[in-house]
Amino acid sequence: MRVLMLGWEFPPFISGGLGTACFGLTRAMSRMGTEVLFVLPKAVDAEYTEHVRLISPQAAPGTAPMGSAEQLASTYEIDEFSHVEFKAIPSRITSPYNRPKPDGLKRNGWTERHVTEVPGGLKLSETGEPIDDGGSESPGAKDADYSNDILSEVQRYASMCTQLVRGAAFDVIHAHDWMTYPAGLAVAAMSGKPLVVHVHSTEFDRAGENVNQTIYDIERRGMHGAMKVMCVSYLTRNIAARRYAVPEERLAVCYNGIESNGPVEPNGAIRRTDKIVLFLGRITMQKGPEFFVAAAKKVLEKCENVKFVMAGNGDMWQDVVVQAAELGIGHKFTFTGFLRGNDVERVFRMADVYVMPSVSEPFGIAPLEAIRHDVPVIISKNSGVAEVLQHALKVDFWDTDEIANKIVAMLRHPPLSQTLREHADMEVRKLTWEGAAEKCVRVYREAIHGVSANGAVRR
Repeated sequence: MRVLMLGWEFPPFISGGLGTACFGLTRAMSRMGTEVLFVLPKAVDAEYTEHVRLISPQAAPGTAPMGSAEQLASTYEIDEFSHVEFKAIPSRITSPYNRPKPDGLKRNGWTERHVTEVPGGLKLSETGEPIDDGGSESPGAKDADYSNDILSEVQRYASMCTQLVRGAAFDVIHAHDWMTYPAGLAVAAMSGKPLVVHVHSTEFDRAGENVNQTIYDIERRGMHGAMKVMCVSYLTRNIAARRYAVPEERLAVCYNGIESNGPVEPNGAIRRTDKIVLFLGRITMQKGPEFFVAAAKKVLEKCENVKFVMAGNGDMWQDVVVQAAELGIGHKFTFTGFLRGNDVERVFRMADVYVMPSVSEPFGIAPLEAIRHDVPVIISKNSGVAEVLQHALKVDFWDTDEIANKIVAMLRHPPLSQTLREHADMEVRKLTWEGAAEKCVRVYREAIHGVSANGAVRR
């Protein structure tokens, strides 16, 4: 079987949740021997050449020149992906979730700085070893900026995909999230091959009831034009059925996984007298950062030796900075900005508790990463990961009293924390990318069978 995979993120270029899922699934498929042609909208940056082997780079990174798709596309290979061919289409926009960084946030390392215009002695970062901010295109850094530029890039990507894969051999098309749905539909119409769309999040997750109608329409057309719609959780599956009217028989659930190489050894764990409570994710409405800050205030009324770390960027960054300062707890907060790689490992090693108070979380890979780092987790009930984790404390995102009480319980009662860590680790070991890849392949076969039985792609 050969899969044409369309994705907007892929590490090391982008390492948000979508990129992490694309990486895990594709590597697992490669190990299974499934052939994958992966098309993404970015040329390879020179800074990543030690991880990525270029074959025929044709376009300068960060540009979107005119020309045919074949002339502009870069073809490359990545170690460990022996059955995967990557093609990168140059694009001005590498993530539809990016906006300019908030004014006043300048990070060249992880050193102590203060926001002078905000009272409360708020620290942007701890004094310590420098931490690379990952560049200006931080994947999880921003909430969606649905500008005309992004929409035009989505359409341009679709047009170039059809040119690029014309004549290519593949059996099924796998499109990740709304940005690639137009491309998936166009290629399916051109080739007659079945389309499988993978819903990692919906416009309702990202924007609540204030949806962008254009994005919603793209999502709905993609879901209705696909033979199968894979969702990352039953929570997302229900949204697809209820909000997008996708027929039940087309829906499938494929949980995300995590690397199955065992727990991370606690070498170099940072020992501090203060307990560390961690928030790691985009600082956007969807992730509920304001509830984390409000709960922190209540925790500090009961426990003094606690500090709160918020790792990530987003369009609510300045809002939570001001919120912490106005609550008089700015000196208890550290904002690291976007982290990747070893910096993520380090911040997890610091943490005593990880909290995910998401308003709407289709799945949530970060709690799995926390557990892999031997950190107990508190998660929103309104999340897909809550479906697969029994040994996590679960809260209503809006109930800051309950969030605070559970944080305090974890910090004050080590046996509770230890029990949760041990049992959650056993649960996480069952969530592998290999299992997710096997589920994807089963869905592919169902989609291919649907085309064979009907003689054409069903619309």
